[in-house]
Amino acid sequence: MKITDFNKGIIFTSLGSFWWGVIGVIYFQYFSFVGHIELVIHRCLWTALMLILTTTFLSKWEILFKIFKDSTKIFVLFITGFLIFANWAVWIYAVSTNQIINASFGYFIMPILSVLFGYIFFKEILNKKRIVSICLVLISISYLFLDFNTIPWVGLFVALSWSIYNLLRKTINVETDIGLLIESLFILPFAIIAFYFLINKGVNDFSLSNIPLMLLLLLAGPMTVIPLFLYVRGVELSGLGPTGMIFFITPFFQFLLGFFYYDEPFSIQKFLSFILIWIAVFIYLKDLYEKS
Repeated sequence: MKITDFNKGIIFTSLGSFWWGVIGVIYFQYFSFVGHIELVIHRCLWTALMLILTTTFLSKWEILFKIFKDSTKIFVLFITGFLIFANWAVWIYAVSTNQIINASFGYFIMPILSVLFGYIFFKEILNKKRIVSICLVLISISYLFLDFNTIPWVGLFVALSWSIYNLLRKTINVETDIGLLIESLFILPFAIIAFYFLINKGVNDFSLSNIPLMLLLLLAGPMTVIPLFLYVRGVELSGLGPTGMIFFITPFFQFLLGFFYYDEPFSIQKFLSFILIWIAVFIYLKDLYEKS
């Protein structure tokens, strides 16, 4: 039986979302002993290196050089570069400190917040289902603020930073991988300087004295780039509607890992808040399905 392009897109998107939700979480959590600061540095360094290799392999340097001639695009990518860095840093911190459920909260509300920002800043049309989804998310967040100790700060930061990142990236027409490479190049000098200080103080785990660990930490690059390419290719083949629904595989599996595998605490307040979020997601998915 021949697999259609649409079905290929669904497979690619599913693999990318599963990678983000399971493989990436397990990888960064396993190496949490390295420390979240060094993990973030490695993610920045080796993501940049891998994107340089993929750009060379795909012969996209001419596209990149054209973007550098556009000061507006470069300025936006400079800002989004530090947004993505902050997003990576907080997410790795969450995974390293057993706050995976809180991170999944951010991924659940992220697409719905993006819809809200699209309405505020781009005057995108909201139908009744999306309005209800947004209201439920806002009620859920407000409910958590009743008890300061239950607020999933890392999840909120992950959701807000990613939503603002997407908002700014919408203002420029730049390919995902090329844009991420330029963003990574802006971050790269800071990552190199930070890594130098770690080495200078002798607190780095990435060392020739432990070759197996050094090689495994190099995988921080592929852990970022491979799911990105899978998901973007899926969007190209299947469209935003279906792939938008499949994205929720990521927070779903993050939640399951945090709750069942890593045995993270889950208070009644968070449970009630998550119920509201899951209802909002269901309504949002129903709307996407009807439009796809």
